[in-house]
Amino acid sequence: MRILLIEDEAEMARLLASRLASEGFVIDRERTLADALSAARGSTYELVLLDRRLPDGDGLSVLPTLRGIQPGVRVIMLTALDAVIERVSGLDAGADDYLIKPFEEEELLARIRACLRRPGSEVQPPVVVGALTFDFTSGAATVAGRPISLPRRELRLLEALLRRARRVAMREALFDAAYSNEAAVQPHALDTLVWRLRRRLQQAEAGVTIHLVKGVGFALTEIEH
Repeated sequence: MRILLIEDEAEMARLLASRLASEGFVIDRERTLADALSAARGSTYELVLLDRRLPDGDGLSVLPTLRGIQPGVRVIMLTALDAVIERVSGLDAGADDYLIKPFEEEELLARIRACLRRPGSEVQPPVVVGALTFDFTSGAATVAGRPISLPRRELRLLEALLRRARRVAMREALFDAAYSNEAAVQPHALDTLVWRLRRRLQQAEAGVTIHLVKGVGFALTEIEH
């Protein structure tokens, strides 16, 4: 199960990510609202842990856009703002739950389990192209049932390509998915990343290739025999 953690306090984010990973969750951590939205456009999440006070604004301000990108995602607000009016505003803005800092990890885990038990929208099923299968919930890729290990950037790129499998994925969307939390990355870096991913998939005999659609983006399709 994949969780997006939006928290700018480095030590808290590290501790939470470590504990959640030990419980079997796949964690993506972002520190700003802008980076969080880029991550949401490139990956599917079952739950978002969203801090109120972030470097580029109030976490509440991003909720409508986040819901537009992923309508069924669960959102738990994490904040030191403990006034009743703050909790009410968070819930009224669309959060599923609201947890005041400091909190015990066990309570957070209980609230996560409660949120995930509630009925929600369907999770995107695994996609199969050639011999390649990708599970959007776990973020795992397999080739003919064998796991394939990919560096984080390549995995994000693969996921973004497979969300538009056999169709063209826009260059800008792929760049955001691969480099959402990195500064000063040159646009041509995407071409190098695509080349690396293409070569890795060929070596794994995945039966797929990545085509360049000049001036538009890339498309992942089966290899035609």
